[in-house]
Amino acid sequence: GPVLNGMFGLVERIFNIEVREANGSVEVWHPDVQFFTIHDKNEDGKHIASFYLDPYSRPADKRGGAWMADCMGKSSALGIDIPVAYLTCNGSPPVGDKPSLMTFREVETLFHEFGHGLQHMLTRATVGDVAGINGVEWDAVELPSQFMENWCYDKPTVYGFAKHYETGEPLPEEMFEKLKQQKTFGAGMMACRQLLFGMMDIELHSNYDAESGESIFDVQRRMADIYTPYAKPVAEDRFLCGFGHIFAGGYSAGYYSYKWAEVMSADAFGAFEEVGLDNEEAVKEVGKKFRDTVLSLGGGVAPSEVFKKFRGRDPSPKALLRHNGLA
Repeated sequence: GPVLNGMFGLVERIFNIEVREANGSVEVWHPDVQFFTIHDKNEDGKHIASFYLDPYSRPADKRGGAWMADCMGKSSALGIDIPVAYLTCNGSPPVGDKPSLMTFREVETLFHEFGHGLQHMLTRATVGDVAGINGVEWDAVELPSQFMENWCYDKPTVYGFAKHYETGEPLPEEMFEKLKQQKTFGAGMMACRQLLFGMMDIELHSNYDAESGESIFDVQRRMADIYTPYAKPVAEDRFLCGFGHIFAGGYSAGYYSYKWAEVMSADAFGAFEEVGLDNEEAVKEVGKKFRDTVLSLGGGVAPSEVFKKFRGRDPSPKALLRHNGLA
């Protein structure tokens, strides 16, 4: 549909790749599943990757959420030169003669997962363990995915698909403005909340001493005094008992990575903003650089080095503060 075409048009523009529909060329596990191939326009349209897209919600037999998984990773040892990805979403399915009408959040989710997919599919690393998303350090994994989400607020990108499904009328100007405003609504409190969770996690995993007489809830209150003094937890607050991310979800001492990935992805998008999003030639140049670094090097080069190769410097939080309307 129009959203997919808009997203594929964007990556064609910035990364010089072409996405082609290849439905029917492979077996699929459900009639809704689509199959696509990716071709490199730098190399006369050479087939370099493929992906399955399973876009719609099926509550009976499919778990919620959205994720990218690797079907086949690039690997010289296994002789796999063409990586294949699974992109799975839970979007609103088509109903009757109505096409799938996606919410804006679903569009952002699709762009997000496609960002992960691009890092898997455009990799130039040939050792399986560090090809694509493999071996990428935890705090840089979300860089390409959150980077892609930024384009959902880029006017030409959005207006490429934001049309009324019956009349073809474009999204009214004031609604686009509202979309941008909702992005920054409450952004300061949201940032403080994430900083609190990230630093409370670090504090508990690096400095907390159970013998000291201080409880984990005392730590929570102590950290809230620093990061959310406007909303201190009540005495009965037991949020930590349900903070599955850091006790059972793989984010132990790593919750900060959510915020850090936002810093890097905003700063990466800032490189495009600096040359001017409407400066076609310059955008292509920055896109090539992003593709040659972040999307190519995989886990074989430290993320800090990868970022420096792309941006020419260490990450700076300035772009994120600007995107959040805080600077």
